[in-house]
Amino acid sequence: MVTQHDYGDYETAWCPGCGNFSILKAVKQALAASGIEPHQVLFVSGIGQAAKAPHYLNANVFNGLHGRHLPVATGAKLANPGLTVIAESGDGCTYGEGGNHFLSAIRRNVDITVLVHNNQVYGLTKGQASPTSDQGFVTKAQPEGVKYEPFNPVAVAVAMHAGFVARSFSGMAEHLTGIIQKGIEHRGLSIIDVLQPCVSFNKVNTFAWYKKRCYELPEGYDPENWDTAMTTAMKWGEKIPVGIIYRNSRAPYESKFPVLDRGPLVGRDVDRIRLEKIMEEYG
Repeated sequence: MVTQHDYGDYETAWCPGCGNFSILKAVKQALAASGIEPHQVLFVSGIGQAAKAPHYLNANVFNGLHGRHLPVATGAKLANPGLTVIAESGDGCTYGEGGNHFLSAIRRNVDITVLVHNNQVYGLTKGQASPTSDQGFVTKAQPEGVKYEPFNPVAVAVAMHAGFVARSFSGMAEHLTGIIQKGIEHRGLSIIDVLQPCVSFNKVNTFAWYKKRCYELPEGYDPENWDTAMTTAMKWGEKIPVGIIYRNSRAPYESKFPVLDRGPLVGRDVDRIRLEKIMEEYG
């Protein structure tokens, strides 16, 4: 039987009170609840404080470049569809530097889980505004406040008919664990935007700020209703809905390649005679 302790307990480099701790714990609990062994999991991250999370897990790990974790996760899943692949990074890495890859991942609908630590600030590089920072947010790099509207990743994902779109809050431990587990179990791309406080550089969007505003979607909410999901995704401010906002049954990208029907590419023998013929064409 898999337990969260199978995924290890490590000393971290995060600030005390950081929301990353709760997210890391929720990931372990979700994987254990799904009965997934550490060797069956691949965590791919970019660069940033959130991207350090896989370092504190006993599992397969790949650190990509800033904003480039999604292409690596996509390639790994296509080469070995049997892996549970989780791409984990922050709001700056995923929605800023990795913005185009975020859009491409939605279009492809590869069966990976994208877990975004969204604290509305760049935590590793000392607190400048991120794509999700609210208008007027003041930082050392933006002393007069952010002048433009924030990027709404949930609304964009719903608008593009992403397979699974959810939001949770690091202060709602049980809810977050359940959302991550459902995201992993979903067949296709799962995007989970996790609101979490940065205690060092964001003094506005604090634990108390999120706690006051976040509310669970009511029973009877239909995540397969696209119109309702778009309306829900646009809600932000005094009230912030959390839960599975949108879900559909789009076929995952890898199911469209017959070559993968025979099993993972990584486990196949090389046809050396055929390979030699191909190489001779370049001679």
